[in-house]
Amino acid sequence: MNKWIATGRICKEPEIRYGKDNKAIARYCLAVDRNYKDAPTDFLNVVSFDKTAEFVEKYLHKGVKILVEGTIRNNNYEKDGKKVYANQIIVERIEFCESKNANNTQTDNDGFNQVSEEYSDEMLPFV
Repeated sequence: MNKWIATGRICKEPEIRYGKDNKAIARYCLAVDRNYKDAPTDFLNVVSFDKTAEFVEKYLHKGVKILVEGTIRNNNYEKDGKKVYANQIIVERIEFCESKNANNTQTDNDGFNQVSEEYSDEMLPFV
């Protein structure tokens, strides 16, 4: 089984390209912390294709914290006559790990978003 799941922050703006068949390809770097004190951060190459890449292009940028699920693949190639060995994460699914406060919501001390007064009980999916 080849399954990889991690949470991290995007290190730099994703690079988006379109292939011959006009399908999107997004390449970006994910900074993933380790679970113990004073451990170095891992910087991992991540690739998304098609609709997932279009999602990356539209919503993700440097500093955003996300959860990614995918597989690890070899990305070996030759450069200047020498074999280069590299791994990359092929993303199958992405989820946001934090909310953005730029949408005019305020956060209380517990980290929960405050609902604006303009919403009535009938508009909320829970009550």
